[in-house]
Amino acid sequence: MKVISRDKVIYKFKHEMKHVDTILPGEIIKVETNDCWFQQVTSEEQVIEEINYDILNPATGPIYIEGAETGDILQIKIIEIDVEDKGSAVAVPGEGVLGDQVKEPIVKIISIEDDYAIYNGIKLPIEPMIGVIGVAPAEEDGEWATDSPWKHGGNMDTTDIKEGSILYLPVKQKGALLALGDCHAIMGDGEICFTGLEIPAVVTIKVDLIKDKTIVWPLVETKDSTMIIASGDSLEDAVYEATNYAVQYTKNSLGIKWEEAYILASLTMDLKISQVVDPKVTVRAVIPKHVVSTKRIIESL
Repeated sequence: MKVISRDKVIYKFKHEMKHVDTILPGEIIKVETNDCWFQQVTSEEQVIEEINYDILNPATGPIYIEGAETGDILQIKIIEIDVEDKGSAVAVPGEGVLGDQVKEPIVKIISIEDDYAIYNGIKLPIEPMIGVIGVAPAEEDGEWATDSPWKHGGNMDTTDIKEGSILYLPVKQKGALLALGDCHAIMGDGEICFTGLEIPAVVTIKVDLIKDKTIVWPLVETKDSTMIIASGDSLEDAVYEATNYAVQYTKNSLGIKWEEAYILASLTMDLKISQVVDPKVTVRAVIPKHVVSTKRIIESL
């Protein structure tokens, strides 16, 4: 099994990128990821403003997938996210939903013991997730820093991108050029104070291709649902995009009128906030599988 080392990183998703390794469709690989600080934060006595902000949010890769072409979908099954035994979370003035109330920056170093994060004596069950994962964006979409989410993926900070889930990304460049990083041992929807439990990890994934099918925004498939992950300058913009495609996919896969699909969405579909602290905000529209399966949605594309 190939292992992609965490010292091979990017800080921007670009249409043209030099890949660090090549894999075949159906191959299982391990990807070593750095935390969002590139392991700079190691002590609660650190002054967070003094770290090197030029190396934040590294993504390991890019990885070239043989046979991937524009107009395909990259399918990534997340088999395992093995996190290290401690990570960090911070509060910083001006950052997060309540940044105006943060009087001083603080750093918390949080240990992981028997699949629990120990925070101020409280045992929190971990549920590791991938914060940053994406591919080369379309040429017309330009470059995207790894701290930003968009149609290529990127910093979606979505808690459902976790073990057992399957992520679908639109291929816009030969080889797709996959990169990932910024894992969290635990994070609430919204990431309200600016960080999750930031932690290095080793991620085991199976990467495959769906040929001649395309999507506009990333999808994530869980045990019970299919989610459209969309981002925008405002919560309203992101909600509109995610809902628009959820209704379209429901209409097309069930062969019903758009208005009927719109009503069905209102009866069955949830909107969930992924994050509100990155340069763009991210939401997901959740289509239950008892309404329509992921397979049927993709077949209807």
